[in-house]
Amino acid sequence: MNPIFDWFFAQYAEVPTHLIVLELIGVFFGFLSVWFSKQDNILVYPTGIISTAIFVYILAVYGLLGDMMINAYYFAMSIYGWYIWTRKVDETHYTPITRATKTENKQSFYIFMATLIFVFAVYEYFDKWNNWTAYVDTITTAIFFVGMWLMAKKKLENWIYWIIGDIISVPLYLYKGLVFTSFQYLLFTIIAIYGYRAWKRNLNIPETSLLN
Repeated sequence: MNPIFDWFFAQYAEVPTHLIVLELIGVFFGFLSVWFSKQDNILVYPTGIISTAIFVYILAVYGLLGDMMINAYYFAMSIYGWYIWTRKVDETHYTPITRATKTENKQSFYIFMATLIFVFAVYEYFDKWNNWTAYVDTITTAIFFVGMWLMAKKKLENWIYWIIGDIISVPLYLYKGLVFTSFQYLLFTIIAIYGYRAWKRNLNIPETSLLN
């Protein structure tokens, strides 16, 4: 067998079957969620809720506390975003895509720093500073927290955070042996780039439909 495939499947040699199946399901719905986000489609949230619920469990098993908290946060922000996106600004139009204001950029910085401090405290409390992945996990958690908050508010800049965080996550998950998830983040990076371009074209355009 090809050495690449040998290495690929070796990552799952001792992984319980149910975790492999759950990872595949989570990856599938996660991919759908990002795709719907690129399309500015409200289905980003129900598909995202399914994916994040699955990954909260998987990441807890693998001990990636920061990423586990990311997905728990995604779950909560998906409910918030679902509300924001479906809120009408008048009788026929929904919340449009806009740029972040100066105040929102400051809030993004505060969220980033607060997340760094919080995740650091969690790792310190559980004595999880046993690998370089813990430090990377702390940074990606802060990046994704800001990205999800901005996406829920329909701000163009959310894609910049997703692109940066996704690029960092590819080698992180590959190292941890979550090959399917690593590949998912590679696809996420590509979709996020296209998502940024698509949202930029639709800046400040009133929306009459949530199923684009």
